[in-house]
Amino acid sequence: MLPLEDLFTDVINKAQRGLGLSDEALAQQASVSFAALRAVKDGEVDEAVITQIAPVLNLHAASLIAMARKDWQPQPVEIEGLLQFNTPFEDYSVNAYIVYDPDTKVAAAFDTGADASAMMKAFVEHGLTRGSIFITHTHPDHIADLATLCPDEIAPVFSCKMEPWPGTETFNYGAMFALGGLEIETRPTTGHSRGGVTYVIHGLEKPVAIVGDALFASSMGGGMVSFAEALKTNREQIFSLPEDTIICPGHGPMTTVGEEKAHNPFYPEFK
Repeated sequence: MLPLEDLFTDVINKAQRGLGLSDEALAQQASVSFAALRAVKDGEVDEAVITQIAPVLNLHAASLIAMARKDWQPQPVEIEGLLQFNTPFEDYSVNAYIVYDPDTKVAAAFDTGADASAMMKAFVEHGLTRGSIFITHTHPDHIADLATLCPDEIAPVFSCKMEPWPGTETFNYGAMFALGGLEIETRPTTGHSRGGVTYVIHGLEKPVAIVGDALFASSMGGGMVSFAEALKTNREQIFSLPEDTIICPGHGPMTTVGEEKAHNPFYPEFK
């Protein structure tokens, strides 16, 4: 299983940056010393300090402490019709996915990762008919290898009208696509990017949500466009899905809606 994308310090930094709080302001509002705050941000697992700063950052303290202790990892996910690919990009790694109808073997790709060669091999190894390519958002690590994934341009590539990519077919949120006997629903999960899309696949053993960088196991994307909007659209569009929905993030391990409700520090209201 892939490791968690973020450390507990990343969660603190993302929340602090999203709320626009300086270290001085956070230390003052949490009633902790500046030195103690800096030590935690440097990786010291001081549970008392974490407990103090968490509510100021609208984070769930116990979940944040579990991350700091490395006490939690999502349960492994394996379901017929879903394949995950992880490739290195600069100093981190990025995920891409293939979803296919087990009955018809019609398949679609979601993002490309940094190197889509393993995805191309998987189409052959699993006897799949290569169909459309769907882009969750257009940050470079997620579309880095479109040239490999559609070298002959026979596979249509789809992106959201809010964040179009040259040469792709665009759609509005709410658009539905067929994938053999499966259905693909498109939901807006903006905030990390201007036109982020979550693709919800219906018809497999469990619902599957391919979320891009909207949500990670025990964390979320950085809210590069709007932190508040990222939190809001995740709540409305991802956490409203059934708890057994498999979440396929752009980085880190797969997880489920139920596990994120129980363990993601950014969403204390579900604890």
